[in-house]
Amino acid sequence: MELSLLVIFWYGILHAFGPDHLTAIADFSIGKNKKKTLLITALFAVGHGLSLFIFAMILESVAIFEDILAYGDLISASVIIAMGLYLLFMVQTDRIQLRKHVHANKEHIHIWFGKSHEHDMENVSKTSSLSLGLLMGAGGVRGMLITLGAVQGSGVNFTMVAAFTLGVMLIFGAFGLVMLYINQNFLGNLTNVRRAFTTAGLVSLVVGTNILVG
Repeated sequence: MELSLLVIFWYGILHAFGPDHLTAIADFSIGKNKKKTLLITALFAVGHGLSLFIFAMILESVAIFEDILAYGDLISASVIIAMGLYLLFMVQTDRIQLRKHVHANKEHIHIWFGKSHEHDMENVSKTSSLSLGLLMGAGGVRGMLITLGAVQGSGVNFTMVAAFTLGVMLIFGAFGLVMLYINQNFLGNLTNVRRAFTTAGLVSLVVGTNILVG
């Protein structure tokens, strides 16, 4: 059993390196501080694991054709493309804002979407990252079921999914730290912030389109 969990944990690590997942993490993490970045990546991983668990349980009891399972990839690609279009729209309409202030003798930078400072956007980001993880879990259910079938003949249980989620969370957290470094060292002015969001938007379009045509 321990070896099976280790294999599933390793699969979670490999699965997290998918360009669609890292693109989604980048889109949500740009401009965030350390606490928000790590929370967003953790919520995305939890949502992803929970979604895979639900889909795996369904597929164990209901026969579903391969063509229907392929719609999971379509959902993931569509979400990534929609995020890219949204970011580009925000840049083009000047809805990405930056404000600096000094607190406890330390400069703080706040980046947000909109014409004025909307504090509830923080909760929106957290909810969106969890929801996105749930949606994109549909795209990875086939690979996870194959892995589970290879290491153990019995049904899917929560311990297996927890091992997978921890593997995913490890990579998402590490990539979140990379994004945090970019936030702290390169996004000190509005010009760089808009360039970063433009780049993230374009990469999202490329990655999403590649999934659709791949």
